[in-house]
Amino acid sequence: MAGVTAGAREEEFKARTRVRVSVDGVVQGVGFRPFVHRLAGEHGLAGWVRNDACGVTLEVEGERAALELFVAQLTERAPPLAVVERVRRRPLAAMGEREFRIVASAGAVANGAPRRQRTHGGAPDVASRDAGESASTALVAPDVAPCAACIGELMDPGDRRYRYPFINCTDCGPRFTIVRAVPYDRARTTMCAFDMCADCRVEYEDPASRRFHAQPNACRACGPTARVIDVDGRELSPGADAVAAAAAVLRGGGIVAVKGAGGYHVACRADDERAVAELRRRKRREEKPFAVMAPDVETLRALVELRGAELELVTARERPIVIARRREGARVAAAVAPGLLDLGVMLASTPLHHLLLADVGTALVMSSGNVSDEPIAFEDEDALARLGPMVDALLVHDRAIHARVDDSVVRALGARASSPTTPAGCASAGVEPLMLRRARGYTPRSVTLPVHAPPLLACGAELKSTFCVARGERAWVGPHVGDLRGWETLRAYRAGVAHLEALLSLTPEVVAHDLHPDYLSSGYALEREGVRLVGVQHHHAHFAAVLAEHGERGRALGAIYDGAGLGEDGTIWGGELLLGGLAQARRVGHLFPVRLPGGDAAAREPWRMACSWLLAASSEGDAGGGGGDGSVVPPPALAALVDGGRWQQVLELVRTGTASPLTTSVGRLFDAVAALCAMRTTVGDEGRAAAELEAAAAATAATRSSGDAYELTLMAGGMLQLDARVTVRAIVDDLCAGVPRGLVSARFHDALAGATVHALALLAEREGVRTAVLSGGVFQNRLLLERCRQGLESAGMRVLVPQRVPPNDGGIAYGQAAVAAARMRSLP
Repeated sequence: MAGVTAGAREEEFKARTRVRVSVDGVVQGVGFRPFVHRLAGEHGLAGWVRNDACGVTLEVEGERAALELFVAQLTERAPPLAVVERVRRRPLAAMGEREFRIVASAGAVANGAPRRQRTHGGAPDVASRDAGESASTALVAPDVAPCAACIGELMDPGDRRYRYPFINCTDCGPRFTIVRAVPYDRARTTMCAFDMCADCRVEYEDPASRRFHAQPNACRACGPTARVIDVDGRELSPGADAVAAAAAVLRGGGIVAVKGAGGYHVACRADDERAVAELRRRKRREEKPFAVMAPDVETLRALVELRGAELELVTARERPIVIARRREGARVAAAVAPGLLDLGVMLASTPLHHLLLADVGTALVMSSGNVSDEPIAFEDEDALARLGPMVDALLVHDRAIHARVDDSVVRALGARASSPTTPAGCASAGVEPLMLRRARGYTPRSVTLPVHAPPLLACGAELKSTFCVARGERAWVGPHVGDLRGWETLRAYRAGVAHLEALLSLTPEVVAHDLHPDYLSSGYALEREGVRLVGVQHHHAHFAAVLAEHGERGRALGAIYDGAGLGEDGTIWGGELLLGGLAQARRVGHLFPVRLPGGDAAAREPWRMACSWLLAASSEGDAGGGGGDGSVVPPPALAALVDGGRWQQVLELVRTGTASPLTTSVGRLFDAVAALCAMRTTVGDEGRAAAELEAAAAATAATRSSGDAYELTLMAGGMLQLDARVTVRAIVDDLCAGVPRGLVSARFHDALAGATVHALALLAEREGVRTAVLSGGVFQNRLLLERCRQGLESAGMRVLVPQRVPPNDGGIAYGQAAVAAARMRSLP
């Protein structure tokens, strides 16, 4: 009998097979190892699985048919937060194992080169990836909102985690903001400060539990705790429910700093005009709209119009701020978004926010925890110092934030008759997001590159700054940092670069930067030693970013419209028609150039650009005007807002060219039109005048007829010019005749869109190129973007627009990375 048993076992052993499987993608911190453990159990397979610095590696053995099905289901049935990019396998000799284990993680890599590992937890002594393989560094998952199961427990009085603000599981919770290094394990996160209690440990080790190997797992007995403190750091209401205490302050009209997942917010009731106005005063944020956080979709529907696209974006696990049309009569203070038709709205992104909103019982302003133009606060002492003067209390906790991440902002594009497949990582098919700020929920999700990159860093621009690191066919765009004009922001930028490089074990060999020598990001690039520097023209970077995210390697045409970028001729560009590809692009057209009186001052005082364009429009001379008798006067409504003496001084700057460089900026043209309409003479936030001009045009959509656009001349030749001088003259005539400024704005939008379509169609015919790119900060304007796209598609062109990376300067770093990679590829 024993002989028969031994023989049967020998036959069974011969029938078994074993493979080593390497899984690349977002497979750490998403419950992938527990999933593999359960899947192996379903199929009766033995072996082990572990994290390593490149992703997940496992060895599995059993019957061949079961093993084949298991490998296929690694992708087909992956956990909700996982993104499986590649599965590779190699046959091994069967070892006769009878159980499947999760074993300790392997170590780190540098620039993709695996290090040899000793045996961990019984796993064989093998490299984290086989020698000679093209290993890719493990991808850390972004933070995601609480799942429905966790919210159910959070609100269930019978659950042991009832009202616990830090509830999470393998399907939700903090990831990027708490991880210090990969492989992703608790010991390498800020949760290492908390030892799991017996109950949490049982869940963590139970394959049937939703918290099996959930690294941030905790409860009230063993995990982080929240407190409410005053501006001197003293705890208020010790022993009481901290969230309920903070809610009481908010209900009474107070302002509270709230520590979230990636940093602090400052909050107040969104329906309290006095509280919102006071927050504006304390935060020194005069105009920029505040975001509003609501407890549920029903509350949001009472505030804004949620079409299908907006609804899908606002309920997505990333929980971005979504720009949507404000409902008339919505219970939101006018000071939340003065002068705009839209509101930025979001749902709760953490359990703490869920509890706070439920306790307050109304929507809250939830603005970034900073003073205007500074980075958000994320360290407790810094928050107390910087936010203390602007709040009445602080809701804090003792789970450290390792990487600060601000809120993401998106806008849904309009429906199309036929739309291309939405790129992965944006939203589901059919929803076309326009990413305005890429941060929490999306960072550090990678974006693919269409060309192979050496280890590189791209340093971005000056405003809305981000950075990007890349290697192979993958790029990681860092979270939004802000405007690199202050020491705190520059310090945050440097720290963010260092953290992402360390997390990815990436040492740049190439550093890409903007051509502008005075950008602090360019200065940072020049400080890096032992690297190859690649300068990338600003608008080419915008152009290349869109090509790269759509996987394009060939030639295309582009309309790149923004505020300012240094051109190859040393002038200030901003309304450019480009032809080329990733490695190179040349200018084939531009907006008619005018003077920028006072340089940067013109961006803060739009009436200066009105003066410049009026002088140009009054002259038939060359760029910048110079003709006429200097008697150019503004329309009556604008004249009433601008001192006559200052007008004449600026007019003289324009006529002589003193301190007034030439610019082709479409952004400054929008400023000029907004000023002519007496909507804006000064702005505290770049793009504010253009946003109000768009809002005025959008408000006329239901009442105006089509076909009444202004003329905007296209001057053909070797270099096309979009000449808006005739447009400006027509605008002034209409304003003097009493035409409503909303209608003036709509006609202007149509004129610019029509001229852009006409110019690109002519260039397409001349150059034999049928693909067009629309990008640059001006194309945050949904009305202009959609009009241009519709016109180009009607002309038979294929149109590419930004989706995963912002059209504004937040996309520059990714574009620089794509250009640098393409140029390195072409070198011998």
